[in-house]
Amino acid sequence: MKRLCFLALLFVLLAFPSGARADVAPPLYPPGSNPQPGAEVTQVRMMAETVVIEVQRDITPESLGRAHVTADFTMQNLGTADESMAVRFPIAASDGRWNYPEISNLLIKVNGKQVQYRRADYPELNYPNDDLVPWAEFDVTFPAGQDVSILVEYDLKGSGYYPFTALYYILETGAGWKDTIGKADIILRLPYEANRQNVIMETTIGWAETHADGVFQGNEVRWHFEEFEPGWDHNMEFALVAPSAWQAILTIRDNVEKHPNNGEAWGMLGKAYKEIFFMKGIVREDAGGLELYQWSVEAYEKCLSLKPEDAQWHAGFADLLARHSAWDWSTSLENIRALEEIRTALKLAPDDPVVRDVAEEMIYWLDDGIVQNGDDFDFPWLTQTPMPRPTWTPEPEALPTDVATPTTPAALPPGATEVAQVVLTQTEHPEATATTIPERSSPLCGSAAFIPLMAVVWFVWKRR
Repeated sequence: MKRLCFLALLFVLLAFPSGARADVAPPLYPPGSNPQPGAEVTQVRMMAETVVIEVQRDITPESLGRAHVTADFTMQNLGTADESMAVRFPIAASDGRWNYPEISNLLIKVNGKQVQYRRADYPELNYPNDDLVPWAEFDVTFPAGQDVSILVEYDLKGSGYYPFTALYYILETGAGWKDTIGKADIILRLPYEANRQNVIMETTIGWAETHADGVFQGNEVRWHFEEFEPGWDHNMEFALVAPSAWQAILTIRDNVEKHPNNGEAWGMLGKAYKEIFFMKGIVREDAGGLELYQWSVEAYEKCLSLKPEDAQWHAGFADLLARHSAWDWSTSLENIRALEEIRTALKLAPDDPVVRDVAEEMIYWLDDGIVQNGDDFDFPWLTQTPMPRPTWTPEPEALPTDVATPTTPAALPPGATEVAQVVLTQTEHPEATATTIPERSSPLCGSAAFIPLMAVVWFVWKRR
């Protein structure tokens, strides 16, 4: 129920972006964009474009990164007369917080020769009814029946919340040219191998979602379109693990390969995977995210096999298991394993502030699986056989009075059969075994209590 209430809160906050954007979404830097023709109707068509968003190597701690964009357009005048016009390109956009940051290092070439541009004010792309913003405007002549190449280069900054970042590219501005766009190749290029762990597909990171159907090739992800009229659904979002965060993982991996018997190195790797599996309090549910979770578990296991007396690494592993279990909404053995890990940590270092902080957090994630009793912690799920919470079943249809009602054995709650087979040996009372793990309690989440409940959940989440 906690998870459902929290997701409901996210829905309320994100469903009304115009009123909550300054509080919920990060400030956004300008996107890349296709050039637009002037205001007049044109016979010039965009025959082809190749856009390369090259993410720069960045090891600055907690940096959101940047990218160098190279956009190469092939234009053709399909009319019978030459056309001369002012082509324009957006260089600023609203960040959602009344600021108008600009792209940087803009360079424009026409038919291979650099041209100068002038600043001109036009409506902003995403908020055309707001104040005017700067665009770059440059003059181009399109001879009838001939190709003209336009090359635009510039730098973009990443937007978002570390350890994630996002870059954007707007294809929709190309709709002003004649007919459809013949073909387009969009290439996201990373300074290391591109994969589903560092390019987030199949899910959103909250303010950006990578366009589906990208093809991974080495350190690139590629998208290809043909004969399309660009609309908002073609605009590109690239949701990434921030380059500095992923580069840190690569560095830790290298250290583990060089020192495979160093438990501290394995622990740092498990922690690094964990930090990019959890996204500001929620989890990545894409395929790449699930692999990160498994990698984190394996790294923590290797760490603790080498450092079994390290209380903080036991606590870190317990944190991973408990938070994942809470969001996976399972009553599986993962809960028991998390509790055993934090109990081990508390036995090794009962006064360690890091260990105690994790234990206190787990009270929230696992409800009555762990409770605080003064300065100590108790573990009901490890030391007793709790009764499962009753579940609702529909009433059977009324039978005729002359027909006997058959009796059947009571069904076990979901997960009870699996758990009942496990005998927990590390308990406060060795004779006790666990047969079932109770489902989490279900606090009121009805309409009468919705607003105060959401406020409480939001406060707790922000506190974390």
